[in-house]
Amino acid sequence: MNSKSYSFNKLSHIDDPRFRITPVQQMAAACTGALITSFLVTPLDVIKVRMQAQSRITGKHKCFFYSNGLMDHICPCNEIKKNSTNGPYYRNVQWFDRPTQFNGTLDAFKKISRNEGILSLWSGLSPTLVLALPATIIYFVSYEQIRCYLQDLTESHTNNNNLLWISGVSGCIARFGAATSVSPLELIRTKMQSKKLSYLEAHQALKSLLKYHGYKGLWKGLGSTLLRDVPFSGIYWVTYEHIKKISGQSTTFMYNFMAGSIAGTLAAALTTPFDVVKTIRQIELTEKEIMTEVILEPPRKASGWTVKAIVEIYQKNGMRAIFSGLVPRIIKIAPACAIMVSTFEYGKTFFQNRNMQVHTNFNDIL
Repeated sequence: MNSKSYSFNKLSHIDDPRFRITPVQQMAAACTGALITSFLVTPLDVIKVRMQAQSRITGKHKCFFYSNGLMDHICPCNEIKKNSTNGPYYRNVQWFDRPTQFNGTLDAFKKISRNEGILSLWSGLSPTLVLALPATIIYFVSYEQIRCYLQDLTESHTNNNNLLWISGVSGCIARFGAATSVSPLELIRTKMQSKKLSYLEAHQALKSLLKYHGYKGLWKGLGSTLLRDVPFSGIYWVTYEHIKKISGQSTTFMYNFMAGSIAGTLAAALTTPFDVVKTIRQIELTEKEIMTEVILEPPRKASGWTVKAIVEIYQKNGMRAIFSGLVPRIIKIAPACAIMVSTFEYGKTFFQNRNMQVHTNFNDIL
């Protein structure tokens, strides 16, 4: 069979084991997608945080919480400075505390670009990628590996590998694994970034954490993260794969982009109550760590269960409070999910084409 008989678009739906991309190729596709997503989405978040600082919404905090549905991290707004006479003190990091008045998003984009240089729109991107890239790669590669395994297993028993539950289960397991893998590193990274710790000091901080909390301290706050991200992932992949199946055998980059955007919007809307609790807890937890000289103080009483926290928010402030921030969250998550998944699918298609070509050339030689 000549390789030209395979169309570019059809190949995006081919799951033939002969052409299936390898884990290394999946890692390359996921890494490329994560880099492009971070590059395109970060300016929007920098502008948002700068505008919040101007209105003092975030200025009272020591950090801000960033989540676009794919990458989830804390960026400190303060850094520690040591003074030999008065001891250590905190001040806002330079990019966060620049005294510029903005009159809207577009005005902020123009003023930051003109007065501070275009690269200021990517302030804080480098430390962000330290964990964002590994987490995203683990997530997408795990999803593909689990999905392919379940498809092959199901097909061998039922002769049907197109069940949507496969996408949902694969997404949930992959998200659980990715979040659990990087959670121990996030607090250390935040501490190093805010206090300019050396690797030796970070090692001492890690020993302090283990001393006071044991190994379970490495996963503080993971419960609320999983309660938000695991359902998000399941809903996202079921919706995305269902939309792809509607098109039959043909999908394009723009079709995948729109499917990713719709899936991200639905998943974000349905999991917003968990995101509200997660954001509050993450900021509180991280600010405590930034303001302590050791990585963690002796154990404090843990916060209540996430579902209980949602009920308390509802009782105090009503249904609107449970879904507070829904529109901004969708505005941020929809494009991030769309860019990431369409880029990832494009990378998969590229490598599938390449694998098919290698396979065809090998058969021609034989």
